[in-house]
Amino acid sequence: MVVMGVGQTEFGSHPDKSLPELFAQAFFEAFDSSNIELNEIEAIYLGNFVGEITDGSANLGGFVADEIGLSGVQAMRYESACCSSAVAFKEAYLAVKHGIYDCVLVGGVEKLKSAGTSIGTRALATALDGVYEVNTGLTFPGVFALVARLYSETYGISLEELRECMAHVSIKNHRFGAKNPKAQFYNKLGNLKVEDVLNSKMICSPLTLLDCCPMTDGASAVIVASEEFAKERIDEPIYVRGVGQSSAGSLFRQKREVVKALPRRKSSEMAYKMAGMSPKDIDVAFVHDCFTIAEIIALEAMGFFEYGEGARATAEGLTDLNGEIAVNVDGGLIGKGHPVGATGTAQIYSAVKLLRNELDFVKIDAENVMTDTLGGDFGTLVNVILSVHRR
Repeated sequence: MVVMGVGQTEFGSHPDKSLPELFAQAFFEAFDSSNIELNEIEAIYLGNFVGEITDGSANLGGFVADEIGLSGVQAMRYESACCSSAVAFKEAYLAVKHGIYDCVLVGGVEKLKSAGTSIGTRALATALDGVYEVNTGLTFPGVFALVARLYSETYGISLEELRECMAHVSIKNHRFGAKNPKAQFYNKLGNLKVEDVLNSKMICSPLTLLDCCPMTDGASAVIVASEEFAKERIDEPIYVRGVGQSSAGSLFRQKREVVKALPRRKSSEMAYKMAGMSPKDIDVAFVHDCFTIAEIIALEAMGFFEYGEGARATAEGLTDLNGEIAVNVDGGLIGKGHPVGATGTAQIYSAVKLLRNELDFVKIDAENVMTDTLGGDFGTLVNVILSVHRR
């Protein structure tokens, strides 16, 4: 399967748009670069997490199809928390790979910033275990604050040193996000220092405000097709080389192993095996940095660094442009924004643009790129490997 066109709205605040209207913006950017007719799209795979809470809309497939002129086309909504559009992409991949469709639309949309902090926080918490986690008062900053403390204890790195290492994630991702015209923090926070991150408002110790990604409105879209369908329509197909997915239960079942993000290890290994690659073959990674510690443990679970080494590797610059693996060069969730249901295909948007040398604000040669999307507290993981080379 190949990716044809991709699209993404500006991330930030879109209170004047409905969810279908916002998604339409991303879709038409993808459509315009795909060299296809509208009626050649055979199905829609849409990711959305909490539309029924933020906008009072749950059955979004048909509304989106009608909004973009595809009324009557099969349209399905997928919900897997922050992994919603990544799961939609994986399902679309399987459908095209097995010949059910030749050309489909995949994407996601969310409006969390417009919903406000109270509604947004409660909506996000529905990705936790509603009985054993939410009822204790746990929210996602609490989850990753626990992970940060567990990381410190497990690997013998002081909390003070770990906080400084985590600050480098924020510094790097905000530097890239400040250069990205579609990022929520475009032209903002591009020159942070370690002390700026450490001294920002404490959200859930040891995580400060600048350790956290923002709530975001946004949409993304990807048009995918079989190689046979695409070969006469586009000059630069991007090949989907590997896809992996895994899952886990509540934190009390994962226990101390949560710091190793084992579902992500399994998901990424599935993607590597399918692609015939290893971590050393990946040039750039777009990982799920919902919090600074989340990027660090993701890189370890994906095999880029040994367990316990990701924090110091980040502080040493090994995840920057000239490091061992360039990470989140579009700003990631921290610098670009996190419109939950749209994040998975937004990462694919950045990956495809980078592989086509169309990510104008960052220059890096890349042939193989990997995305990593997390849903909940490691409940759902999806990894995708994209390449300019056909296997």
